[in-house]
Amino acid sequence: MEVHTHSHTARKKWTHYLWEFLMLFLAVFCGFLAELQLEHKIEKDREIQFIKSLVADLQDDKTILPKNITVNQSRNLLMDSFLTIISNPELLKQNGNNVYYMARMGPRIATLVNNTKTFDQLKNSGSFRLIRSNETADNIMEYYNKIPQIKKLEDLYLEEFAHYKTLAAKIFDPVVFRSMERDNGDISRDANNPQLRTTNTDVLKEFGVYIVYMNGTTRGIVPLEEDLLQNAGKLLDYLKAHYHLD
Repeated sequence: MEVHTHSHTARKKWTHYLWEFLMLFLAVFCGFLAELQLEHKIEKDREIQFIKSLVADLQDDKTILPKNITVNQSRNLLMDSFLTIISNPELLKQNGNNVYYMARMGPRIATLVNNTKTFDQLKNSGSFRLIRSNETADNIMEYYNKIPQIKKLEDLYLEEFAHYKTLAAKIFDPVVFRSMERDNGDISRDANNPQLRTTNTDVLKEFGVYIVYMNGTTRGIVPLEEDLLQNAGKLLDYLKAHYHLD
C-alpha cells in the first residue's frame, strides 16, 4: 500500500501582504502625483501664454489710443469753429470752402478698434481659472470693463451723426462735396467759396444743435480714452513685473 505525502505551501506572513499593499499604494500615489504635477505645469504654461497674448494686446492699445485721442481732440476744435461760422451769416458767406470742408471732416472721429480676443477667450472659455492670482484677474477685468463705456458713447455718437447727415443733405450741395474729394481719399478746401443750398435760420440752428450734441459726446469719449491709456500702461507694467516678462 502506497503512502502519499501531501506538499503544503508555506503560508505568507501578514507583514508580506502589508508590504505588497504599501508598494502598490505608493506606485499608484506616485503616479497620481506625477499626473497632478504635469497638469499643474500645463496649466501654468497656458497661463503664461494667455498673459503674453494679453501683453501684446495692451501694447497695441497703447499705440492706438494716443492716435484716437489726438484725432478726436482735433475734431472737437474743428466742430467748434464750424458751429461759430454757421451761426454767423457774414462768416458763412466768406468761408464757403471752410464750411464744406468742416462739414465733411469735422464728424470723422476715431472710434476705438482694439483687440479683445485674448480677454474674450479667457472670459468665454472659463480660462480665467488659470489666472492663479485674484489680484491679477481683478486688474485685467477692471481694465477691460472700461471699454464698454467708450463703445456706448460711440454708439450714441453714431445716432447723433445720423440726424446730422439728414440735415446736412438739406443744406449742402452734393456736387461741391464730390468736387472736393481727391483720389487718395483726402478732402480739399479748394472749392471757390461755394454757398449753401439754404441759409434758413431754423434749419441751420437745428443743424447746430446736433453739432453741439456730437461734440459733447466726443468730449465725453476723450477722457475715457485717456484713462484707458493710463490704465493700459499700469496693467502692462504690473503683468511684466508679476510674470517676470521682458
